[in-house]
Amino acid sequence: MKTKLFLASLLLCGAALAGELEDANALFEKKDYAGAMKIYTKLANAGNPAAQQALGQMYFYGEAGEVDEAKAAALFKKAAAKGNKVAIASLELIDQRVKRRKDIDYWIKGYDGEDLKSGEFRCAAPRIPAVSKVNADIDRISAAVQAWQECYNKYVTNLNAALPLTKRVPADIQKLMNKEELEKSNAYLAQLQENLTEEAKVSSKLVLADYAAWRSATDAYVTAHNQMVKSAKKDSL
Repeated sequence: MKTKLFLASLLLCGAALAGELEDANALFEKKDYAGAMKIYTKLANAGNPAAQQALGQMYFYGEAGEVDEAKAAALFKKAAAKGNKVAIASLELIDQRVKRRKDIDYWIKGYDGEDLKSGEFRCAAPRIPAVSKVNADIDRISAAVQAWQECYNKYVTNLNAALPLTKRVPADIQKLMNKEELEKSNAYLAQLQENLTEEAKVSSKLVLADYAAWRSATDAYVTAHNQMVKSAKKDSL
């Protein structure tokens, strides 16, 4: 009879723990991280592998208030030792983070967007003189500006298609990032996006301003030259 009563108490205890775990999961889904963490911590200290794994993830992704990969790894190891498959996968993820540290950092502070303006999208600004006085030069400058304009339009189309730059981060790299790293990457890429857009606008304004000044000066020269030729013909008659 004593043995049966002891077994019954164990079953009741297990049911209670399962109920608390469900409560913690529900709080987590509602983003009540403080409430979920309190229960997960209690259950994890009691040796519950599911709670250990869940609490480890909170530390890993920063939902525990801070990112603490060391605490996360320790909890994952405890849960993995009891056969928790999610914890085992989480440890593999941490191992991959070490192996692919350079790839993660690249999207946090290294990517510069050069691939978006290379090859057919690299639009060198044409060299525009102050004024052109012969037809060959006028035709050459006009053609160069037209070619630049076509290239620039393609580049802008390519840049717009790539926005937002956050979507360029490979999915397998995103999965390896913790909350803090994702926030840093998003902020860095948002600033880079703004810089590239502004750079394109400024370069366009400079070229078009130079072209407008050249066009005005060249038209004025051509008009004056034609008038001079016309006057010379009248004088010769």
